[in-house]
Amino acid sequence: MAIYPAIFVLYLGKLSPALTDGWLAYAWPLAVVALCCAWNLRGAPAVGEDSVWMFALLLSPFVVFMGLAFWRGFTLHPAIQWAGPASESALSTGVLVALWNYMGWDNASTVAQEVENPQRNYPRAMIASICLVAVTYILPIVAMAFAGLSAAGFTAGDWVRSASALGGPLLGFAVVIGGAITGIGMFNALVMSYTRLPMAMAEEGMLPLVVARRNSRGVPWVSVVLCGLSWALALQLPFKQLISIDLILYGTSLLLEFVALAVLRIREPHLERPFKAGNLAVACVLGVGPAALIGYALYASRDEKLIGNTSAPLFALGVSLLGPILYWATALPLSRRRLAALPADGD
Repeated sequence: MAIYPAIFVLYLGKLSPALTDGWLAYAWPLAVVALCCAWNLRGAPAVGEDSVWMFALLLSPFVVFMGLAFWRGFTLHPAIQWAGPASESALSTGVLVALWNYMGWDNASTVAQEVENPQRNYPRAMIASICLVAVTYILPIVAMAFAGLSAAGFTAGDWVRSASALGGPLLGFAVVIGGAITGIGMFNALVMSYTRLPMAMAEEGMLPLVVARRNSRGVPWVSVVLCGLSWALALQLPFKQLISIDLILYGTSLLLEFVALAVLRIREPHLERPFKAGNLAVACVLGVGPAALIGYALYASRDEKLIGNTSAPLFALGVSLLGPILYWATALPLSRRRLAALPADGD
């Protein structure tokens, strides 16, 4: 979650490096965390509706950028400067970026109770979103190449440089604002998703019941506050290493979801399933491709370092192991006590 306030600061620094110097480098992302936690206290419908206009705002500069880029390509016929020698590092970077850009689809499931007719709306939203994500990633890249802009030295946040080259400082400024909105918008939506997990655990007896407390809008406000404090602790980690850690942590949790999908088909064949992805064989095969990509991502990020000489994969592995340890130490005993307190059948 610390990635998205970091994106906000990254684009803010493109506007003026002085804005992110010194203590401001931590104050800005901390303000994003506080703002989005307060924003989420208004409820899931408000977050969803606000995400729509934020989405329109952040894409508007890129629509202008693509128009100018294609116009330049058609009128000036510049040489496309995107050929270059292949390398293992380039392939690894491409795979890691694609993985990060396309992950997170399971997050929507945690707010299903707050969505109208999820059985009908979720599949439609998923299909439309996948198409939209692909288009919004591919078209700007194609337009940039078509305009003859070089990819050499292109790094995170360099859309500003490309936009300024085509449309002047004003378009570059608009892209900065769009990038900043991206960081806030993504963080805001994920606050809504992730804070429902501790709430559900508390309702199942795996965390203290106070975590499940909700306000008048049905928002688990205690969970929002606790999660916000936890995310604030990670704001000082470097952006690139945060990406590697995110891929590892999310990738391992995704693998567990695919394993659970297959195991539940065997153990609970008659479980009510509003959605069902084929038979048992299909459920098993679904996880093969993601598992291979996640394995490659782990291999590709083996040399990533955090502050000092700490290995990013080892750090992520340590954080991952905290989950089972904390579960066995706290959640499992709470759950057992709760089950023991329930009346037996026939009582």
